[in-house]
Amino acid sequence: MTKKELINAILSTTSLSKVDASLALDAMTDTITNTLKKGDSVQLMGFGSFVLRDRAARTGRNPQTGVTIAIPATKVVGFKAGKALKDAINTIYKK
Repeated sequence: MTKKELINAILSTTSLSKVDASLALDAMTDTITNTLKKGDSVQLMGFGSFVLRDRAARTGRNPQTGVTIAIPATKVVGFKAGKALKDAINTIYKK
């Protein structure tokens, strides 16, 4: 789903204008981004949590040349689905 499709989905379930729905979505993504930049996590009960994780430094290999390269340590964003989201998905795909 693209951002445009997400805004249209918000429009179909609320009485917001297209501009207001876009501003609300932008505000949410900006808030999550800024919170993660500070090193904090974002927990949306029932939906899931956005957390910052450390990725250790490691060595890699350039597939074209075969030269070994050092990949520095970095921070990555992780998402852990909440119980309600897991249950909603598993009921759809349950056989």
